[in-house]
Amino acid sequence: MARLDIYWSFRSPYSHLAIDRLVDISRKFSVETHFRPVRPLAMREPDFFERGRPQFLPYLFKDVLRESERLGVPFGFPRPDPIKMDMASGKVDPDQPILNGVMRLAIAAIAKGKGLEFAQAVSKRIWGGAENWCDAGPMAEAAAEAGLDLASLQDWAASHEEEIRKTITESEAEQLKHHWGVPLMVLDEEPFFGQDRLDSLVWRLEKLGLRKG
Repeated sequence: MARLDIYWSFRSPYSHLAIDRLVDISRKFSVETHFRPVRPLAMREPDFFERGRPQFLPYLFKDVLRESERLGVPFGFPRPDPIKMDMASGKVDPDQPILNGVMRLAIAAIAKGKGLEFAQAVSKRIWGGAENWCDAGPMAEAAAEAGLDLASLQDWAASHEEEIRKTITESEAEQLKHHWGVPLMVLDEEPFFGQDRLDSLVWRLEKLGLRKG
């Protein structure tokens, strides 16, 4: 069976714009899907925003709003930001409790066979404008929406710390073999970078005759 690796970040607005279509692809095509969340670029390359070009963020803010309108995907900037950083200087805090906590739950969800569904539910709350999305209540609702139990995810994560660390490290290393950005979809070693390449991915899947039914 064809293999599809999905590299995805909870802090990436473009990952959010892609998640519904990624879930749909995983259900409509005969492909072995591996959801592989990675830490945001701000954590993988802490100096990225400090050395970045000044046009980067202003363009990104305009583009994601335009794309969300074009795609009909509800969108609002996170409250709070999953990452602690000084937006003026680009300096990233070395301590990232919110993002690290979400990643631990995501790896637990993958272990229970619901990684994509969990990411979809959480992303809806991060990027849908929900306030305090990372509190216990909203996270429990997200877990339930994905067919999971938050307490069960937390228990699994607490007893698999080394496995979580190893999984994230391996995913980030594999991602870099193809591209540094997200969302990144790799179909049998053929990479498709960006939410605007999902149509190309579907085209390739159909060309390979992998659509179900």
